[in-house]
Amino acid sequence: MGQLPFFIEFLKLGNRFRPWVDDCPLVYTSHNAPTKTDILGSFLLSVLSGHTRYAHIATLTGDTVNCELLGMNKVVSDDSARRALKRIDEAEGVAWLQQHLYSSYSPLLTTPWILDTDVTVKPLYGHQEGAKLGYNPHKPGRPSHTYHTYMIANLRLVLEVEVQAGDQSQSAHSLPGLISIIKRLSSTERPTFVRGDCDWGSDRVMSELEEINQDYLFKLKKSKNVKTLINKHHCL
Repeated sequence: MGQLPFFIEFLKLGNRFRPWVDDCPLVYTSHNAPTKTDILGSFLLSVLSGHTRYAHIATLTGDTVNCELLGMNKVVSDDSARRALKRIDEAEGVAWLQQHLYSSYSPLLTTPWILDTDVTVKPLYGHQEGAKLGYNPHKPGRPSHTYHTYMIANLRLVLEVEVQAGDQSQSAHSLPGLISIIKRLSSTERPTFVRGDCDWGSDRVMSELEEINQDYLFKLKKSKNVKTLINKHHCL
């Protein structure tokens, strides 16, 4: 927490925090409701503090320094934070976040780059939405979420992350998000190629990428037909 004032200054100088708050599709009609700055500032401070539960926000109530630097009146309660997210329309909320994520990395897309795809399994404890049994190598039999991540290779700069149910870890569930990202980019911003493991080397994935003229580099499973093709064309 001691380094937060420097990061907050970075957000201000980069004009990142205020436009993010102003564009948030959160609307209150009550005069007693907290401000969007209080809501989003509380979430920001909580995430930067490494919190993983809404209830952890309560530990920030005594922080007056960082609140003042962000222009907040107070840290809201975990109940207020939870209710605020429920008030945001999902489609509008996703568009809002995508817009501001794009503005933060778009200057980097003018040079050649590679788009990496990855899926991470996160075991869950307790009752959570989307907690399903699926591929879970570290905790077999434990419900989980899957984090479908799209990032700039080498930099490991994340473009987007989509959280899905634990039984949706295959590339088929990542594909819609991948296609959506690529289509939102201009021709000069698109990746040189998309890179993925053998789960991505399927006819459906490659066909959809070819339809939008996107190059790719995927591993292939050494199936019987793949071995036959290799022997036919390279082992004459």
